[in-house]
Amino acid sequence: MYPEPIARLIDSFLKLPGIGQKTATRLAFYSIEMDEDDVALFAKSLLSAKRDLSYCTICGNLTKDDPCDICKDNSRDGSTILVVEETKDVLAMEKMRNYHGYYHVLHGVISPIEGVGPDDLNLASLLQRLHNPEVQEVILATNANTEGEATAMYLSRLIKPSGITVSRLAHGLSVGSDIEYADEVTLAKAVEGRREL
Repeated sequence: MYPEPIARLIDSFLKLPGIGQKTATRLAFYSIEMDEDDVALFAKSLLSAKRDLSYCTICGNLTKDDPCDICKDNSRDGSTILVVEETKDVLAMEKMRNYHGYYHVLHGVISPIEGVGPDDLNLASLLQRLHNPEVQEVILATNANTEGEATAMYLSRLIKPSGITVSRLAHGLSVGSDIEYADEVTLAKAVEGRREL
């Protein structure tokens, strides 16, 4: 229906997560309307991100330099490692400015349906890091869904025999929400994660 260059561009946008046919078509036509210098800068930025970034060999975080800036920061608390699913989770935690330990990025979660098992995750380097006597606690910060919970349970069983404390982020009601609108699972997690005042 469309000339080949536009059809290829639409197909390229369709490869992005959350982009359907209509949005891909709209983005393709928008790109054609853009100034050529802006298109060239956009393409250069995509290539640069793909070529110049890699994963930190210590924590698995996305970085330009190896090791990443967080792993190189000696002022951080070396007694804790916060385990997250993806690099974007590190960025979310860093925005909070409340956590001062180190991170470990799994690059996914255990999901038998998707064919992802423990061997597909960034676990070997995590287990290696636990040999450091400074590490006292591993905080599991996987998402509160079936795969995230299964991954947290697997990691807990794997780490606990080493004598290192394993904790999990609290789940439950978000600040500003009403109890009457919460589902049963959220309420159950809120009760389980209660703390003394």
